[in-house]
Parts: sequence; structure tokens; C-alpha cells
Amino acid sequence: MLENKNGMIFGVANKRSIAWACAEACAEQGARLAFTYQGERLKENVEKLTADLQSAVVVPCDVTNQQEVDTAFETVGREFGKLDFLIHSIAFAPKEALEGEFLTTSRDAFRTALEISAFSLTQLAFAAAPLMKDGGSIVTMSYYGSEKVVQNYNVMGVAKAALESSVRYLAADLGKQNIRVNAISAGPINTLSARGVKNMGAMLKHIAEKSPLQRNVEAREVGNTALFLVSDLSSAITGETIYVDCGYNIMGI
Repeated sequence: MLENKNGMIFGVANKRSIAWACAEACAEQGARLAFTYQGERLKENVEKLTADLQSAVVVPCDVTNQQEVDTAFETVGREFGKLDFLIHSIAFAPKEALEGEFLTTSRDAFRTALEISAFSLTQLAFAAAPLMKDGGSIVTMSYYGSEKVVQNYNVMGVAKAALESSVRYLAADLGKQNIRVNAISAGPINTLSARGVKNMGAMLKHIAEKSPLQRNVEAREVGNTALFLVSDLSSAITGETIYVDCGYNIMGI
């Protein structure tokens, strides 16, 4: 499905990362992949995970450092020649902003959450577009807290709302280059980043009880949806937010 396709994946931290589930799904279908890591602390994890992937490229990239972003895309462009897809699975907010009331969010926490979790998609799309010479697909990860109030999600919900709006504007801008942009709104998964949300265990239990499928989504199910969105099977889909949450978002009281 993805033979002779090149992809770049942002957000792998460990084997439980949604980004890694996406990478596995794409690699199994023949894609050649480039990975980024943020800081030396995560470098070893990413290098170990990707060691068995054929011709994988691993580069540092902190999205708050424009020089690192530029260098990462220069390296991938040199190694691959072109890009066919990009998966953006990056989000961060200071821990104190994910506790208590949204009302108390500080200016710095708001700026940090929006820059890393939302603006970085536009930043990376701008850098990737020149490499998508034959068109391409960009996929990002959102969450239901973008449109409904989720306790302890706070400023991250606002950031995800901005992210989903960015998807629509980017899809409109990049469509003329045959570049599609979509979001996956995944149900909660017990990843490293999700552990920053207080009472994650209770949230998982509630969703397993209330969702139509009466269970929680698995990372690989999100990865399979990303595979669909970066493949030609989704060639007429752009600007969308697709829910992969066992149906929880359709439920009312």
C-alpha cells in the first residue's frame, strides 16, 4: 500500500506512543520512514525502536527551535528526495495547567500549550510542503476535549480546538498542491503524555462503560486509521477530524 512512499513521523517517545503505532502500521505496508526526537533524553528510545526498520532516518527536532526544524527537513530532503506523508503527534502543556480550573491558566502556560500543540502543525506543514512534490498527506492527533469540557484537560482542550481549526485552514491552503490535511480524534490511551492528565484511570473506566463498543481504543487502531489517511485509499478526504474512540463521542447523557 505504501511501497516507494516516504513518511516523516513526529512524536515517538516509546513503544506505547500513538506515533509509534502509526509508524508500525505504515512500515508494515512498505513505507520508508524518518523519525524525530525532542532532546537527548528521548534519542536512545527512538533509535532503539527504529533499529529494525529498513533505512530509517532519525533526526533531532524540537519544534520550539526553528533551526532544528529547518535542519531536520533539510536532512530528510537530502536522504529521501521527497516526502509523501507526515504524521504530527506532538502535544504539551505544563503540568500545573492540567490541574484545577482552566480559569487559572497562566499566560506562559497558554502560550506554551498553543505553540507546541497547535502552531507546530502549521510550522511543520510549511516545511513539509516543498518536499511533497507529488502531493501528500498530513495527519495530526486531536482529542474530544477540543469541543467538550473534559475535567483536568483545561488548556490542552483549547490547544486541540486550535489544532482542529488549523487542519481546516491548512487543508484549504494546501489542496491546490494535492496535499491533504486531516486529524484523528482518538479516545484516551495510556501513553506517556496522557499520564499528565489527572485521573486518567477513572477516565478510561468511564469511557469503557459508556462507549457503544464498551471498551477503550487501542493505539494500533489509531495507527491503522493514520495508515488509511496517508494512503491513496483516502484520496478525497481532507480537512476532516475523524473520531477513533469506540463511538464515545456520539453519546449523550
